[in-house]
Amino acid sequence: MSSSLRPKTLRAQLVSGQIVLLTALSLVIGGIAVLALHGFLLGNLDQQVTNLRPPPPGSPYSWGLNAIIGRDGRIDGTIELPGWQQPRPLTEDEITALERVPAGLHTVDLGEPGEFRVLTDRMRVKGLPMAPVTDVVWQMVWILAGLIVAGAAAVALAGRVIVRRALVPLDRVAETATRVSELPLHEGEVALAERVPEEDTDPATEVGKVGLALNRMLGHIDEALKARHDSETRVRQFVADASHELRTPLAAIRGYAELTRRSAEDVPPQIAHAMGRVESEALRMTSLVEDLLLLARLDAGRPLESKDVDLSRLVLDVVGDARIAGQDHSWKLALPEDPVVVSGDVQRLHQVIGNLLSNARTHTPPGTTVTTGLSVHNGRVDLTVTDDGPGIPHGLEVFERFARGDSSRSRAAGSTGLGLSIVEAVVGAHGGEVSVESVPGRTTFTVSLRTGGSQREHTTDPG
Repeated sequence: MSSSLRPKTLRAQLVSGQIVLLTALSLVIGGIAVLALHGFLLGNLDQQVTNLRPPPPGSPYSWGLNAIIGRDGRIDGTIELPGWQQPRPLTEDEITALERVPAGLHTVDLGEPGEFRVLTDRMRVKGLPMAPVTDVVWQMVWILAGLIVAGAAAVALAGRVIVRRALVPLDRVAETATRVSELPLHEGEVALAERVPEEDTDPATEVGKVGLALNRMLGHIDEALKARHDSETRVRQFVADASHELRTPLAAIRGYAELTRRSAEDVPPQIAHAMGRVESEALRMTSLVEDLLLLARLDAGRPLESKDVDLSRLVLDVVGDARIAGQDHSWKLALPEDPVVVSGDVQRLHQVIGNLLSNARTHTPPGTTVTTGLSVHNGRVDLTVTDDGPGIPHGLEVFERFARGDSSRSRAAGSTGLGLSIVEAVVGAHGGEVSVESVPGRTTFTVSLRTGGSQREHTTDPG
């Protein structure tokens, strides 16, 4: 059977199987019944042929076939069928057909009169028509065919009802699995309370075995999710505590380094260089600690400020800062005429834009054009940062923490590999989404946020 015609659902397979099995069984029984009926009727007909007596001399009636065989082997006789007014003599074709029949009981086709069951001996040929037997057998065949079709239709209708009711527990198991698949299991604390109903967990039934196994699996998954969440909580708390505790000694290190640099006494050049490096690395480590502390707070779900922020003004300020920090890049703007307002934390949104521009400056060569654009449509604001640099290496998950496309350049520029992770976390905390599309020669980061008030739709082309 072609795969396109094969039933796909379990219900269809079960009903189809019932229909095929019933049809096959009915055909076998019907075939045996027809053969038995044919044999029985043929036996009665043979007995009638055997007991058939020749007509009295001079009688005008001679039912069936009655003929005598002459001394020369020539057959001469009459034939009569129901409905005929009187018997008629055998034709040459009929005589020829009878002459070919050996002695004994045989079935012979006489042409226009049809088939006859004849008994031949040395002196006589007698026979009766096969039509009564054939008619009864064919009538039986058509009756059985009608019964098989009706039975198949009844099985199809009743089978659908029976199978549907029998598979209701399986539907409930599937619904439980579907609800579990829709739960956000990838992050946060998950209360996996979904279970297969108790009536569908009977180990004595096939569906019950599936339901019981699914409940056991869900129990193991629930325990694993709780263990994962506890572990993440401990790690997050450790990072937050460690970051918080490191801020004080780092501030002290920076203070002493600055004090040495500002000292009135002359300091040997090597010592001055070393203290400068200590101050620089302390500043870099402080930035890393602040980033880790921010991520830990966002992971813990701490709410951010929520007030109207003029995103257009914020973009102008951050791009202005980027022009100063990256004078070897070309910085462009694609902003609508009207101010774009969103609801959020101005300091964190400033950090989002700054990190995106810093990422473009750090990971693209001098001369790269970076375009920052804003557009409003369908109640959403899209902030885009597009550059014409070499693009993102294939397979690099840029939003993963400590992900770096070019380790040497990133470290030289002071990158910690947390910038885009912070972008994703801050945008997610604002109920938005961030995505990236990159091909050689064009990379676009898109931040989608909710608007902060009534605004007209604007569309800008980032170049």
